[in-house]
Amino acid sequence: MGYHVHHNRALLIFRHKDVYGNGEIVEMRAWEVPRSAAKPEGIKYSMVYVDASGRRILGYDNAEGKGHHRHFGDDESSLEFESLESLLLRFLDEVSRLRGRPQ
Repeated sequence: MGYHVHHNRALLIFRHKDVYGNGEIVEMRAWEVPRSAAKPEGIKYSMVYVDASGRRILGYDNAEGKGHHRHFGDDESSLEFESLESLLLRFLDEVSRLRGRPQ
């Protein structure tokens, strides 16, 4: 990815939001940030799938102090990070399966 960080600020890489007819929402955001011990790839991201009431069904993120991780209901587990693109595809595939619709 050829993104540039200026003056230690986060630069938006992408932001996408889908609102389905049943009220469910999928929102994905990623920023390029300065490389650090907490963000060695120089990327901060948040991907979330919520039900119509706003309850998180599935989430992927790399929040401060937790590294790459996945939320499924109340469970939290670590995630392997290869690239932002592969993580995004994995997230979308998982959302598709949870919604009962092949992608």
